[in-house]
Amino acid sequence: MSKHERGILTSYDLRHSSTRIGYAIMVAAILVMACTMIYPILITFFNGVRPNTEMNSFPPRFFPSEWHFENFGLGWNYIHLLLFLRNTFIIFAGNLIVTVAVLGLAAFSLTHLNVPYRKQIGAFFWITLFIPPTTYIIPNFMNLKELGLLNQFAAFWLPAAANAFYLLLLKNFFGGLHPEIFEAARMDGASDGTCFFRIAFPLSVPIFATLSIFIFSAVWNDWFWPSIVMHSDNGYPLATAIYKYVLQARRMNLNLRFAILFMVMLPPVVVFLLFQKFILRGVQLGGVKG
Repeated sequence: MSKHERGILTSYDLRHSSTRIGYAIMVAAILVMACTMIYPILITFFNGVRPNTEMNSFPPRFFPSEWHFENFGLGWNYIHLLLFLRNTFIIFAGNLIVTVAVLGLAAFSLTHLNVPYRKQIGAFFWITLFIPPTTYIIPNFMNLKELGLLNQFAAFWLPAAANAFYLLLLKNFFGGLHPEIFEAARMDGASDGTCFFRIAFPLSVPIFATLSIFIFSAVWNDWFWPSIVMHSDNGYPLATAIYKYVLQARRMNLNLRFAILFMVMLPPVVVFLLFQKFILRGVQLGGVKG
């Protein structure tokens, strides 16, 4: 920013008492929001490193009197975290591939191909956005049971191909790509598949990067659906394992429970901090219509 450009607030604006009061209220509101978001993470960390005898002490203490970092090692060995972490990434990779292959091709077809009744088809998908997701649970379970896909990772990958919200983001993004690019490619002999994989897909890396973060967050936090379609420890993702073997554990020390919860909540926070620009940019690009 050059010295001649004017920001939102300048030193001249802050000379007015009303402006200073409004600015102070805004800063205070931001600080309150930040504290409400950081507090659960801090309290989980402090409870994870404090001794178990201090967990139910009164009055409660914010900072632990003793720091027991070995609780993280004990919590790591309490359950097979690596197995459940592997399952989580297998589900994430499958959902991402299905999203790119199925939803990507569907969005590209509805945008740049002469699909019959494509407006009606698109309207059908948009209507499903108004249907509560909980109403899909029983029909999806019955379909997967009839197909013999229960207790398999395909029980996660198949429903991922019917995400209308991701389809809407991709369709809006593809609508921002100039159709002249694909017309020129077809004049050179390129097929529709070539137009997607060699032209549309490389240009759509920002929106697919954003969707990958959304998919990662959904897979990481989902515990209910895996507990229905998976019936063995070998297929549970991390969130389901945490719910079954940590949150529902009756004889587990509270400090170990909080230590495990802190280790589980940390990766999504790190992923968001590292890739937040892709989230904001992808949502903006997904809102562009051609």
